[in-house]
Amino acid sequence: MRTFLIALLLACATTVLATGCASTGKQVSALDRAQYDWSAAIRWGDFEGAWNLVEPAYREANPMTDLQFERYKQVQVSQYRERSSRPGEAEAFREIEIGLINRHNMTERTQRYTEHWRFDAAAKRWWIVGGLPDFWSGE
Repeated sequence: MRTFLIALLLACATTVLATGCASTGKQVSALDRAQYDWSAAIRWGDFEGAWNLVEPAYREANPMTDLQFERYKQVQVSQYRERSSRPGEAEAFREIEIGLINRHNMTERTQRYTEHWRFDAAAKRWWIVGGLPDFWSGE
């Protein structure tokens, strides 16, 4: 009887752990998809598409104007590299190095920025926090 109870407890524990891992695995997969979509939009200069991946509360509090979107048309992204990442269950961070070409004078520069991601349990998806990258900070 004792052996049966131990086996039953182990089976229950394994089931609970497997369910938890599957949930975390789905979240990681969703994070990978969201980060891929974001980096593809940035790489191809689709900043309006990238804007749709920004956390809805941030978008509502900080709406982008047509003029702000036009400013992003002044640069061409030449590279987008992940330098490091710190994924988590509810938040994730990614250090990015991005190459930018000024379309007006054809000069290239490299800039680093940090992506901050947050998991929305209600929507079951990841959002980027803080808006589009600021390519003009310090200028």
